[in-house]
Amino acid sequence: MDTPKPQLTRKTILLPIIGIAAFFGYILLFNVNILEIISTAQTANLWFYSAAVLVGFIEVFFYAVSWRAILSALKVKISIIRSFLYTWYGIFMDLVIPAESIAGEVCRIYLVNREQNGTSGKTVASVVTQRILGMTINVAVLLMGIIFLFDASAINPLIFNAIVLFTVAITAILCVLLVISWKENWSTKIINGLIKIGEFVSRGRWKEKFAALREETLKATKMFHDSMKEFARKPQALILPTIMLVLNWISSLAIPYLVFLSLGFQVSWTVIFITSSIVVAVKSIPVGVPFEVGLPEITMTTLYASMGVPAGISATATVLSRIITLWIRVGFGFAAQQWIELKPVFKAK
Repeated sequence: MDTPKPQLTRKTILLPIIGIAAFFGYILLFNVNILEIISTAQTANLWFYSAAVLVGFIEVFFYAVSWRAILSALKVKISIIRSFLYTWYGIFMDLVIPAESIAGEVCRIYLVNREQNGTSGKTVASVVTQRILGMTINVAVLLMGIIFLFDASAINPLIFNAIVLFTVAITAILCVLLVISWKENWSTKIINGLIKIGEFVSRGRWKEKFAALREETLKATKMFHDSMKEFARKPQALILPTIMLVLNWISSLAIPYLVFLSLGFQVSWTVIFITSSIVVAVKSIPVGVPFEVGLPEITMTTLYASMGVPAGISATATVLSRIITLWIRVGFGFAAQQWIELKPVFKAK
């Protein structure tokens, strides 16, 4: 199993540029230009913004500790530092390979299995469990957003419908994940079906390779389902990972809140709850754009403006927030990737 390797291609460079251009073109509809954003950003309180940057790192730390706790429950031991580095590596892969967060999860599975061979099934169970817990929290936050909207004096139909749509969609996906995680025979049928398709396409030329792949995959699948059943028997093992993910969510909500405070604007937590939850759902849409540029920014600006935040503040807060949640993470994720891959080389010398 090879880890996905990011490559600097024309698409990797061009699509983010198009996304950035689309965002700035879009905000012109709000009569906001780049100079106004720069002017507003220059007034930001550095203490509040520095706190937002720090919280960005804390958010990733909580996520890494949550994953490590799940791995520990499955008797897969890695250090906090390695889980933190692997998480940054996965974030980097998610950002440069547009694949609905799958690239980062595949990367983490590969890294743990490379370090501890034969643990792929348990590691898959750990990332699937973490995703299930994360989606459950996302649904809970969306429901809280709906409750807050009912308390508001006027409910924006667009926002309300969007929240309901994403809540239903995420809940449906969550149910599918739970069923597949429990039904081992379903996974076996899916794997056998894919192997048969591969054998048909290759016209039997790689029969031995496919046979070996089937055996290895089914072995990992059994390990995965055994791990998921272990969690079903001992749900208390998920208490610590869930607490860490809740803290991760609180941290993610604190970032835009602190950014608004740095701009001298007191924003409602309702706005933060709703916007953050919808953006998480939007970012999972496979638009095929590296660095997630364009769609999240447009979504954030639109939601902020539709909930009463002035257009100039909305656009500036979006840009400053994305510096923390995107561009800083690209840099530190790349640094983690280089450290993990190059350290063994230097040791060998």
